[in-house]
Amino acid sequence: MEKRFRYKSLEDLVFEATTFGISFPLSENTRVFAQSLVVSGKTIPNRFVVQPMEGTDANPDGSPGPLTWRRYRRFALGGAGIIWFEATAVSETARANEKQLFLSAHTLDSFKKLVMEVKETCLKENGYVPYLVVQLTHSGRFGKHKKIIFHDEYLDGVAKIGKDHPVMTDEELDTLKYDFLKAAILSKEAGFDAVDIKACHRYLLSESLAAHTREGKYGGAYENRTGLLKDIVSLVRKEVDIDVVVRLNVSDFIPYPYGWGTDKQGTLDFREPRRLLLELKELGVKMVNVTAATPYLLPHVNRPYDQMGRHNPPEHPIVGTARLIQLSKLVKEVVGDDVLVVGSGLSWLRQFSAFVGAGMLRERYCDLVGYGRMAFAYPDFARDILNKGFLDANRVCITCSKCAELKAFNENCGCVVRDQEIYLPIYKRMEERIK
Repeated sequence: MEKRFRYKSLEDLVFEATTFGISFPLSENTRVFAQSLVVSGKTIPNRFVVQPMEGTDANPDGSPGPLTWRRYRRFALGGAGIIWFEATAVSETARANEKQLFLSAHTLDSFKKLVMEVKETCLKENGYVPYLVVQLTHSGRFGKHKKIIFHDEYLDGVAKIGKDHPVMTDEELDTLKYDFLKAAILSKEAGFDAVDIKACHRYLLSESLAAHTREGKYGGAYENRTGLLKDIVSLVRKEVDIDVVVRLNVSDFIPYPYGWGTDKQGTLDFREPRRLLLELKELGVKMVNVTAATPYLLPHVNRPYDQMGRHNPPEHPIVGTARLIQLSKLVKEVVGDDVLVVGSGLSWLRQFSAFVGAGMLRERYCDLVGYGRMAFAYPDFARDILNKGFLDANRVCITCSKCAELKAFNENCGCVVRDQEIYLPIYKRMEERIK
């Protein structure tokens, strides 16, 4: 099942990068990860972030299921300074599926208990309390109700949406703002330190940024397309005493007029993302978590991976990794010291990722380094880097994309390679079902 990583040393990896004209920021001083940060009077104990990775294992009512509890206990033991809870729906109609988390008055108590357990477990095992973020989302066209803001030449087919499928009205989008507000109020009650107003991967708020072809007050001009996200951020900031952060697509890499932050060829046009970043900064957003594209169309962009089995990326993953690193640098240059930036996309680098992440921190590409798939495979990655200075090559994520396959088929999602006892049987049953 496991594919051997071709690079035996960091020098081998660096040499390969040079053949693509790529130079990674590098540092062997992994002690930089132990530096703390203070946000709104709260201490982030180190520079590691567990990225929001959906487990597709909630109970039918949206409360955390047994595997959800197991995953976040493991993250708590792992010692990352920030644990960024996965996509959590702001309403029943916003859910991606019946296994996605949903924070409501009915499920609030279970979220409270999970948050408390995560904090107490990390304090007991690592000596500090992590900063906890919950990602609030509306799944939009990729949800079970397939809500869309406009018809998209590239994504309608992917989402199995026909030409006659209704587009959300301005009134529906007006109401949606208060779903996010209600969820933010509940997030505060649950004990989270921050809410992420999710605007990435072409879920609903991400889609709104690209609504060039939509008519009305949420489409067309830049101010209209960014209005929904900014209105929600402003509303939550005004009404709830909780930090507001945003996981943001810096670019969709989908050709204009169907993409955000792109030109007609689908390459990066940073002018509007730069403007939005400055406006989010003015609105008091504390943190931007950098990402791009959508896994439904361009998975190699937001999670670079190796060719394995059915998967065949159209570019070398070293190119995708470098792209995400450069996007982090662009964002940090715009927001400066007033907004923390979370760098993404390092899992493909495996055991060498710590040295690239340390280089990113040293050279001010970002303030924090996030791991997603790596956290599934190696939940105590932060503890090992902090205590040992390196990652165990036999425990790292191998970017085989099997976790993504499980999610795509609405199965409980985790690492099939490193957490075989739980997820290998699930994966095998899925394969039998889809034959």
